[in-house]
Amino acid sequence: MSAPKLVQGYEVVIGFETHAQLSTQSKIFSRAATAFGAEPNTQACAVDLALPGTLPVMNKGAVERAIQFGLAIGSHIAPRSIFARKNYFYPDLPKGYQISQFEIPVVQGGEVSFFLGDEKKTVRLVRAHLEEDAGKSLHEDFIGQTGIDLNRAGTPLLEIVTEPDMRSGEEAVAYAKELHKIVTWIGICDGNMQEGSFRCDANVSVRKPGQPLGTRREIKNLNSFKFMQQAIDFEVRWQIEQIEDGHAIQQATVLFNPDTGETRAMRSKEDAADYRYFPDPDLPPLVIAPEWIERVRSEMTELPRVMAARFVADYGLSEYDANGLTQSKALARYFESVFATCGLPKLAANWVLGEVSAFINKNDLVIDDVEVPNPIAVGEIIKKIAGGEINGNGAKTAFQELCLRLHKDIADLATFLDQIIQERGLKQMNDAGALETIVDAVLAANPKNIEQYKAGNSKALNALVGQIMKASQGKANPSQVNELLRAKLG
Repeated sequence: MSAPKLVQGYEVVIGFETHAQLSTQSKIFSRAATAFGAEPNTQACAVDLALPGTLPVMNKGAVERAIQFGLAIGSHIAPRSIFARKNYFYPDLPKGYQISQFEIPVVQGGEVSFFLGDEKKTVRLVRAHLEEDAGKSLHEDFIGQTGIDLNRAGTPLLEIVTEPDMRSGEEAVAYAKELHKIVTWIGICDGNMQEGSFRCDANVSVRKPGQPLGTRREIKNLNSFKFMQQAIDFEVRWQIEQIEDGHAIQQATVLFNPDTGETRAMRSKEDAADYRYFPDPDLPPLVIAPEWIERVRSEMTELPRVMAARFVADYGLSEYDANGLTQSKALARYFESVFATCGLPKLAANWVLGEVSAFINKNDLVIDDVEVPNPIAVGEIIKKIAGGEINGNGAKTAFQELCLRLHKDIADLATFLDQIIQERGLKQMNDAGALETIVDAVLAANPKNIEQYKAGNSKALNALVGQIMKASQGKANPSQVNELLRAKLG
C-alpha cells in the first residue's frame, strides 16, 4: 500500500457515518407509510409520536435488510442486540429521544473494498445499527416561521460507521460510491441522495505524520458525491490554516454550503455521554437465530464482489476491469449480454467500459435507458472486428451510427450493421497487394521517419502507421500494416 499523500505536510484522517434509509413500505416501529413526497404530517401515527399508551413494534423487514447488509460486507451478525433511547431535544424529534442501538449493534465489523484509480483500497467498518429517523424542520423565510413535518419520524435507517481509514476527499468519495453501490445492488435502499435516502456525514481531522489523531469536525448531511468532495477538501484546508495560525480545532458539527463552497459550524459536537443512552424499556432484545441468517443468505442476489471474482476466474478479466463492470447490476447484465453475443470477454469488457460508458456519460444516461444501444448490437460489432470485417476505427463509426438510429425498427441486427458498413464504406482493407502498395508509397514519402525508427525511436513507427491509415481512409487492417512495416524496415 502506498504512503498517504500529505497536504501541506499534514495527514488527512476521515471516517464516515452513513444513514441508509431501508426500503420497507412501513416505518421501523409502526405501520405508518414511508413514501416520499406526501403532504406534511400525513404519515405520522400515534406510535411515531410516542403518544401515551402506544408501544413500538419491530419491523421484521428492517431487520432482514440489516442482515443482508451484514452478509454483503462480511460482518458478524449479532445473535442478540438491544435498542436504546438516545436523548436529545429538538423540535423535529417528537418523543424527546430517538430509538437507536448503542452498546450492542446488530451488524459488527466488516469491510468495504474499492479501487481508487488502479489501486485497491479497503475501509474497515466498526458497525451498522438500526435506528429511526427524526422529522424535518421546514424554514419558511418569507414568513419568518419554521414548520415541523413529522412524516420522516420513525422511518427505518441503517447507520453505517467506518474506522478513520480514509486519507483524502477523493478516497472518501470512492468509498461512499462503493457503499452506495452495495446497498442499492442488494436492494435494501433506493440510494436516492436528493430525497435523503442515502446521507453521509464525514468526520474530518488533520495531523502531522506519526502524531495522535487530531480533533475532528463532522460535516453533516452530504447528499451528493460532488459536494462531498468539495466539502472535505475545504474543511481540510480550513483546519490546516487554523492550526498554522496557532488556533486549536474545536470539536463541532458543521454544514457545507454549496453556494459558497465553505463549511460553517452549526453546533458543538456531542459525545455519547451527552445523549444519556439507556436500554429502551418498551423493546425486548432483538434475537436473530442462525436459521434466519441462513435463510436470508440463500435468498440474496449474487453480490458484486462475488460477481467480480467470477468475471476474473471465468473470463480472465483483470480485477480492475471486473470491478468496473460490477459498478451496477444493470451494467453487469449489459456486459454479460455483450459477451454472450460475441464470446470475447476482454473485447466485450473494453467496449462496455470504453465506447458504451463514454456514450452514457456524454449524454447523461444510465445503462438501462432506451437511448443506450442494444448490447446484442455491440456484441455483433465486436464479432465483426474479430472476424476482420472492420477495424477499430470502423467499429467506432458503426457504433456512432447505431446510436443515431436507436429508434429504427431493427429486426435483424447483424443485417442492419452490414447495411451501415456498406453505406459508410467501413469494410476493412484486407487485400495484401493493395495494402502493400499503400505501405510502399508512405515509406517512399517519409524517409525521415524510417531513419528515426532505425535509430531506435519507436514512435516513428506509430507515425508511419498513422500515415498509412490516413492513406487508406481508415480502412487498413492494423495488424497487417504493422506486420508489413516491420518486415520492410527489418
